[in-house]
Amino acid sequence: MESNIKDRVLFASPKNEEERAFVAGACVRKLGIEFPAVLDEFNNATEQAYTGWPDRLYLIDANGRIAYKSKPGPFGFKPDDLKVALERAVPAQRTAVR
Repeated sequence: MESNIKDRVLFASPKNEEERAFVAGACVRKLGIEFPAVLDEFNNATEQAYTGWPDRLYLIDANGRIAYKSKPGPFGFKPDDLKVALERAVPAQRTAVR
């Protein structure tokens, strides 16, 4: 909570989809998130389907299938495992994973 106050991203829980979109957009801007971000439906259908909480990394392949699912983070994040999955999912001539 302290870091939320410091980063000025402390909000009341949203009560509807519109409030949730506002909070998400504010967090993306204030935290300087530079990768694409998506917003789950208000009923959290995606979170429930993918068990994304508390934190998870997913790699979705070109066929829309899960190519990699991390253990819960942040301690379950294994960059080398994700690298291997990326190398399998993306042909070598199209990627420069280091």
